Amino acid sequence: MSRLSIIVVTYNSVGAVERCLEALARDPPSAGHDVVLVDNASTDGTALKARRDWPDIRVVDAGANLGFARACNVGIRRSSGELVLLLNPDARVMPGALDAMTRVLDARPDAAVVGPRLLDEHGRPELSFGSMIGPWAELRQKALVVGSQRGVPFARARVGRLTARPREVDWVSGACLLVRRADADAVGLLDERYFLYAEDVDFCAAIRARGRRVLFTPEAEVIHLRGRSAASRPAAAEEAYRRSQMAFYAKHHPRWAWWLRAYLKFRGRLPDMPIDPPGSIR
Repeated sequence: MSRLSIIVVTYNSVGAVERCLEALARDPPSAGHDVVLVDNASTDGTALKARRDWPDIRVVDAGANLGFARACNVGIRRSSGELVLLLNPDARVMPGALDAMTRVLDARPDAAVVGPRLLDEHGRPELSFGSMIGPWAELRQKALVVGSQRGVPFARARVGRLTARPREVDWVSGACLLVRRADADAVGLLDERYFLYAEDVDFCAAIRARGRRVLFTPEAEVIHLRGRSAASRPAAAEEAYRRSQMAFYAKHHPRWAWWLRAYLKFRGRLPDMPIDPPGSIR
C-alpha cells in the first residue's frame, strides 16, 4: 500500500495536467505513492491522453462535471494512502516539496493538514492561507491578494513577509493540500455542496473543530498557474464563487447570510439562475 496518494481533479486540462504529471515523475516523493486522476467529463481528451501517456496512473472518469469537492472525494475513496495530497492540474510541484510537507506532518502529530508556499509563474509568492472566512477577513485577504497581483508595493511586500516563515493557520489552499487520511475520513471528506471555491476553507474548519492543527510551510514550494480555467470563462467563475460564498456563509455565519444575499442582489450579482459550471481549476 502506498503511503501517499496524490489526487488530481481535471476538467479540460490536457495541457496543464501534462506539465503537472511530468513534474511529479521528474522529482517523485521518497515515500511510496500512487496518483489518481479524476476527470470531470473533459471534452478536450484529457482522460484519453493521461491513460495513453501515463499508464501507471489510475484515471477515473467522473461521468459528469462533479465540481472540485465531489471529484476530490471520488479520488480519495479510490485511493488508500495514509496521506492524501489534493493537487490542482495547474500546479507543478518543485523538487523536494512533497518530502518537505511529509516531514512537517511527521514532526507534528497534532497537525492534520499542511500546505506549501505557492508561487506564480514569475516565482512570486501567493497568499495561499489565511484566517477563517468572515466579512472582514475576506476583505483583508482579497485586498492583499489583488494588491499583490497588481504589483502594489505594500501588498507584495506584506505577502512576501507572511509567506516567508512557517505558521499555524486556519486554512490552506486546496490547490496543494496534504492531509492525513484519518482526519479527512473523520470529517466526512470535503463538503460537496461547494462546486468550486471555499471547499478548502470549509474542510480545514471541520478539521480544526476536532482540535487538529493546520500548518503552512515555506520549506515546500509549488508553482501555481492560478485561474487559467476561470480566466477563460469569467462569468461562470463568478457564478461558482458566489454560490460557494453563499453556501459558506449560510453554514458558518448564518447571521451574515441575509446581508450577503441582499448585497449581492443590490449589486446584481445574486446567483439565482444555474449556469454551465466553469470547471475545477482555480
